[in-house]
Amino acid sequence: MRSSRPQPRSRPAVETVIEAVGGEGDGIAPGPLYAPFTLPGERVRLAPGGDRRDVEQILEPSPERVAPPCPHFGACGGCALQHWDRPAYLAWKVGRLAATLARQHIETEFLPAFAAEPQTRRRVALHARQGRKDAARVGYKARKSWSLVEIDVCPISDPRIQAALPDLKRLAAPLFEHPKSAPTLHVTVTAAGLDVDITGVERKSGGLSADARVQLAETAAAADFARITLDGEIAYQARTPTVRLGPATVGLPPGAFLQAVPQAEAAMAAFVRAQAEGAERIADLYCGVGTFTFRLAEAAPVHAADGAAEAIRALTAAIATAPRLKGITAEARDLVRRPVLAEELKRTDVVVFDPPRAGALEQAHEIARSGAARAIGVSCNPATFARDARTLIDGGFRLSRVLPVDQFLWSPHIELVGVFER
Repeated sequence: MRSSRPQPRSRPAVETVIEAVGGEGDGIAPGPLYAPFTLPGERVRLAPGGDRRDVEQILEPSPERVAPPCPHFGACGGCALQHWDRPAYLAWKVGRLAATLARQHIETEFLPAFAAEPQTRRRVALHARQGRKDAARVGYKARKSWSLVEIDVCPISDPRIQAALPDLKRLAAPLFEHPKSAPTLHVTVTAAGLDVDITGVERKSGGLSADARVQLAETAAAADFARITLDGEIAYQARTPTVRLGPATVGLPPGAFLQAVPQAEAAMAAFVRAQAEGAERIADLYCGVGTFTFRLAEAAPVHAADGAAEAIRALTAAIATAPRLKGITAEARDLVRRPVLAEELKRTDVVVFDPPRAGALEQAHEIARSGAARAIGVSCNPATFARDARTLIDGGFRLSRVLPVDQFLWSPHIELVGVFER
């Protein structure tokens, strides 16, 4: 039976001028038509198709166009904007952030953005597909596709990850015993070596066989990886993966969240610490393993809370590695179902919150009701940050300044730290 759904109408090739770059990094021409890897002001010839077109030819390139540094650019879906000059690209990101806040009728001061450099990403998620018996194919998904683009280099990644690509391909080889397995290798650079958490291995059939686990461990040992986990379960460990967070050394739980770029983490933490200066008591909500907690505790006592119990255990264990702190208390707490109440923040003058992409709506209501003089929001999602900022502003705060943070280099993604004051 033929589908009754209307098929997208194909239109002929067209010459047009790109007017802007959209939220996913594609150029936008009148129509609107969307074309990847194009820049504002460029005259282009677009292939026949619907609203989204391939580019047949760039007829008049923008003066802001540069040569992409990665041989996989254009096929790999990991980067969208390597062809854009860095100052213009960064200005576009900050402009998008300002527009997102403006939709909530919020104006503020934008500080100079932090911009990550190439070869600084310490964590990546590599997809694996079955290849040879002794080596899988490893890389990133293609643009708007489930197909895999196998990579040999990755200019955004820490050189230690790039150097380990052959070993990671061998590591993934025994993961395909079940036809439904589609493994992802979550690779993190730590002080002890690479930490790899593997997800996507079919478990209903009993998971990996004993032989496959032995092969996994032997490959990890030969590559001198620190730890291999399967959905958080340790399959091999030579050393405990650790990171330095300010004055503390933290042992990472399997799959623990870290900021993607250590230099971005350091810049955000220094900014947060400076904005909290003079506080007598600080709350660090959605604290994770203590990205901001330990730096803040050098200045004032901190109460830390997060929904991940394993992160709180790691944070608590690391307190002993930094003996000159002002004091840290920590609790595992679901801040959506059970946000820290305004009454509990009674003696807290600065609240830091760093929620996941969904934002901190429930917690923002309590911060707005509290007597805190300052709130500092860290966000990986400008849209939910703007929503939560409106809650705080309606509760008597003002958003005084924002630090834009570009740590996902050459992607459309922008992060930020915002400072709220009464």
